[in-house]
Amino acid sequence: MKKVYEIVFSPTGGTQKVADVLTRAWGGETVGIDLTDREADFRSMALDGEDLAVIAVPSYGGRVPVPAAERLSRIRGNGARAVIVCVYGNRAYEDTLVELQDTVQQAGFVVVAAVAAIAEHSIAHAYGANRPDEEDCRQLQAFARRIAEKLAGGDVTTPAIPGNRLYKKAGRAGLVPKATGACNRCGRCAAECPVGAIDRDNPARVDKQACISCMRCVSVCPHHARKVNGVLLALVNRMLKKACSVRKACELYV
Repeated sequence: MKKVYEIVFSPTGGTQKVADVLTRAWGGETVGIDLTDREADFRSMALDGEDLAVIAVPSYGGRVPVPAAERLSRIRGNGARAVIVCVYGNRAYEDTLVELQDTVQQAGFVVVAAVAAIAEHSIAHAYGANRPDEEDCRQLQAFARRIAEKLAGGDVTTPAIPGNRLYKKAGRAGLVPKATGACNRCGRCAAECPVGAIDRDNPARVDKQACISCMRCVSVCPHHARKVNGVLLALVNRMLKKACSVRKACELYV
């Protein structure tokens, strides 16, 4: 392979951790493309057929996050091989992988493998807590070796990937973080919001229609001054309890 790319949408870092485990197992230098960067010129980015890309996104309600799909569609794959990865908070990933497959293939990539992995839930942190953990990392490293073996044998076939076409209906953002009294208007949340939903001059002002509930603003605030409504958060935890109570394992399609 010529170059290894990490093309990642990871507002709170869990998806990035999974992508890093896979690419580190192959060694060598990795080129990063950050899909959360709303200022990036993705149309200027192009790979070629000798390149390998790990393309990783979180699952939002069983779907690819809309801005991630839109930005991916602007990158020119030019036949580069792709390992697609969806990361979820131990509930379910539903149609995320198959939607990601369709998105990257339309952008000109050749999907050679797919991975579903678990990371700490970005809203309900009790679920998938501290994952990917050591067991996950061992699994992911083993997946990376199997993918490398497939490519070394010249096999670039696309595996059967689970999911439905038509995809499940996308939900609306339900939890919009708000600024607390600890906010000093430093502006970091506004600068790092993947969709520009936070007013730069007044971070207490949020465009609720633009917000995707990614929790980036909560995770990056140096003063811990952004929070979601406690009653709604308790409701989310209660709703997820049954679905998330059993530990899910990482999965490979190759």
